[in-house]
Amino acid sequence: MTACTHSARDHQGDLVLDADVVVVGSGAGGAVVAGELAEAGRRVIVLEEGPNVPPEDLARMRPSESMRHVWRDGAFMVAVPLGNTPAINVTMGRCVGGSSVITGGVCFRIPGAVMRHWTDELHLRDYDEKAMEPYFADVEKKIHVEEVPVEMRSRSTALFAEGARKQGLDVKPMSRNTQDCQGCGQCNFGCPHLAKRSVDLNYLPEAVSHGAQVWSHCLVDRVLTKGTRAVGVSGRLLNRPGGRRGARLTVHAKEVVLAAGAWHTPLILRASGIGRSHVVGHNLTLHPGFRVLARFDEPVRGWQGALQSAWSDTHEHEGVTLTSLFVPVGVLGATMPGVGVEHTRAAHQIDHLAMFGGIVHDGGGGRVRRGPGREPIVTYRMSKEDRARIPKLVRALAGAFRAAGARELFLPVLGLRGVAPDELDGVPLESLPARRFESASQHPLGSCQMGASSAVSVTDGDGKVWDTEGLHVADGSIVPTSLGVNPQLSIMAIATRVAWRMRG
Repeated sequence: MTACTHSARDHQGDLVLDADVVVVGSGAGGAVVAGELAEAGRRVIVLEEGPNVPPEDLARMRPSESMRHVWRDGAFMVAVPLGNTPAINVTMGRCVGGSSVITGGVCFRIPGAVMRHWTDELHLRDYDEKAMEPYFADVEKKIHVEEVPVEMRSRSTALFAEGARKQGLDVKPMSRNTQDCQGCGQCNFGCPHLAKRSVDLNYLPEAVSHGAQVWSHCLVDRVLTKGTRAVGVSGRLLNRPGGRRGARLTVHAKEVVLAAGAWHTPLILRASGIGRSHVVGHNLTLHPGFRVLARFDEPVRGWQGALQSAWSDTHEHEGVTLTSLFVPVGVLGATMPGVGVEHTRAAHQIDHLAMFGGIVHDGGGGRVRRGPGREPIVTYRMSKEDRARIPKLVRALAGAFRAAGARELFLPVLGLRGVAPDELDGVPLESLPARRFESASQHPLGSCQMGASSAVSVTDGDGKVWDTEGLHVADGSIVPTSLGVNPQLSIMAIATRVAWRMRG
């Protein structure tokens, strides 16, 4: 990819380009559309705000370096809580390959119950399992989706699975887009073996091989229109010192595809005067995530093994999915409770810690508004139903670790020290304000949702923006509801559908 990616940072003066299709964003949605349309003979230009970091360079970085170079705002984005809502740290990629580069590689198809809701209640008739099968199958082949073998599970995950079985939870193998994975647990920060098949290793190189151009350091701020038709995009090159906005960018194109993600696609539409104001930027879902740590007498070394290898849908009917995870030692150490000597003592126990997490299948209480700078102001109000799911999720995680023999439990409650197993039932999780819980998200979806009518959605089921010809959206922002599972594969399948419809 390196030799075939142009850096606008090094370009002098204004940049004017011409293409059949311009794609804004190079992540899971944009890369797929670019690859499919370039293969079909279209002249494609892909514009990416972030830098191009070759995977072999990313693999050599420490986690702190990775966060500084390829994570948006150093992974410190927050959805501002409204009412009784936790502050949610939302992480996403800002580089060629987008968030695909920093995911754990987890791949789920859209759950059947979600598809039935889309077809029966949202009237998206072509989104049943049979209709979506060819798109999922095509993506799974191209990115090499495979099941994580049980023997590659970390000891952390194995301990959770042991306790979960005693609690009646069904723990299943995870599927990921990996090939020749060696279980080093660094998926989110650059695989040293290039085993994670993110889009910078398949769809983007394929697009380039068919003549596509990929430009980094290009900040798009609006869609150009002529009458009711999109005719290109404009923005700025990030070619001033410090990566600040510099010369002007203009790309003339017959068709425009926005794939800047649920965080930024609505900003571009709003700035362009496109889309109904009561729909664009509304209904953002996040899959608020929570994790529990458990200390065992035995060494666990949870970083040894596949980062994410198992999951449980036992509580799916309650809107909760449990998923394995672990984080780098340096990051984990910084999050341990206490200060001074107490914090140091807790951090020294990291090799005895296990971790498991879960996400809430939320109802869409987020909103994206333009902020004073590049980043939007994103607010999130959690519903009463979703708040009630948090203690259920935390108790399921902690209960499994207690059943596995944990000596101490660390719950995601701000200000709460470690809890002894026999004290767990007495922790008043159900009465705690939701803002006391520590939460994170990697799955912003739905801020430009698709639907059956322009009155309630931004695009139709093919990703076509209702009121503007030649303009499509192909990223997580058009997913009409949260999924309850990691969305990478679903976004790629929907983007494949958009691209195949575009090429006829």
